[in-house]
Amino acid sequence: MADPIRVDSVSRRTVLKGIAGAAGLVSIPAIIAACSSSTASTAPSTAASVAPTVAPPASTAPSAAVGSVTFGSNYSNKDTDTKAMQAVVDAFTAKTTIAVKVNTVDHNTFQDQISTYLQATPDDTFTWFAGYRMRFFADQGLATDISELWTKIGSNYSDAFKASSTGNDGKQYFVPFYNYPWVVIYRKSVFAEKKYTVPKTWTEFKALGDLMKKDGLLPLSFADKDGWPAMGTFDILNLRTNGYKYHIALMKGAEKWTDPKTAKVFENWKQLLPYNGDITAALGRTWQDGANLLVQKKAGMYFLGTFAGQQATEKADHDDLDFFPFPTLGTEFDAELGIDAPIDGFMIASKSPGLAADKDAALAFLEYLSTGPAQVTFLVANPNSVAAGKDADTSGYSDFQKKSAEIIGASGAIAQFLDRDTDPAFAKQMQSFLQTFLTKPDQPLEPFLKSIQDFWDTLGIS
Repeated sequence: MADPIRVDSVSRRTVLKGIAGAAGLVSIPAIIAACSSSTASTAPSTAASVAPTVAPPASTAPSAAVGSVTFGSNYSNKDTDTKAMQAVVDAFTAKTTIAVKVNTVDHNTFQDQISTYLQATPDDTFTWFAGYRMRFFADQGLATDISELWTKIGSNYSDAFKASSTGNDGKQYFVPFYNYPWVVIYRKSVFAEKKYTVPKTWTEFKALGDLMKKDGLLPLSFADKDGWPAMGTFDILNLRTNGYKYHIALMKGAEKWTDPKTAKVFENWKQLLPYNGDITAALGRTWQDGANLLVQKKAGMYFLGTFAGQQATEKADHDDLDFFPFPTLGTEFDAELGIDAPIDGFMIASKSPGLAADKDAALAFLEYLSTGPAQVTFLVANPNSVAAGKDADTSGYSDFQKKSAEIIGASGAIAQFLDRDTDPAFAKQMQSFLQTFLTKPDQPLEPFLKSIQDFWDTLGIS
């Protein structure tokens, strides 16, 4: 019988058949000034000038406003997303004459300290995430209601994007900018050379991992020095094992970490760990290090968001990247094909000291960010995600971006990511819990899961 994992002819990419519909920043200004890069936009960047020129609908044309705006940004990868966001800011200033002072802070610092930041003296506008994490700050009164702006920009977004931008009070607090899927990334040339075929099932996935081991590759790159990447692995295993509804209920506390269904997720995870290599080394790697192993052809696959493509800085390397949805586990949720596809965007801080004077300028900035041209400007300089706005010109999308859109469209259920779908205090502690599991995967699961549930209970979340 022929080896089921190798094939004599491998297509350049696997096309999904049928597309189903689905939809901490530092705490005080002195510290921000010390560890951030601040710039004021004055002219369009090169990236902005090469973006497709698309006239946005009248409903999304920036309103007339004057003044200036401050912007707290977590786009801290200087080689890619920092430049991409600056291109957007420059284009906005050129269009409106409104100056934007950008305060860029390390991404992980931003996430870890944003609660303190928003309660102190935040910038007028800031980058953040849709869903629970947006609603959390809206409930605390730390975000500004922008429902009036949504009467202008709403037609440029799907109902799913609007729902993800809406607080528990029914008001809007968020402007979506782009999203991206968490997928298994690989290099086409490696699969072609080794005659690997894309796995669709859990059994095929593990068989491919065994074959990659024999071929001297790290089958599945993994990196969790920053704590959050392991959350993505938990998410996908829970989505494949127990489905979207259970996953979201667990994130909200409606299901228990001590439930046998949750234990099954970790049992499945144990089967995956042999393909990650030395876990101690993995826990010492950043996600960029993990992506570099793939780019350097030392690893055969990497499960992460498509932003991992940032590490393929040479065009030939980036063009060689492809990806596929995480395989199915043979459960009743196989057809659902749930995924993490986080939505990134922007909010207005309610406690900004300058907001009273800057609010019109801040609203104009967010209105511009809701347009396709603004989103495409960013994606030209950082082509690893897909635009949220309906008016975005996708004709220039790379195969990488087209594939992202296909996979998002084919998913029957979309989660935002563990640290965006649950309470921030719980999410932060969950990083340690997951690393404890990874360090000692053979520990008894019952007391381990009870420790997670006990911590949840101490938070008093109803």
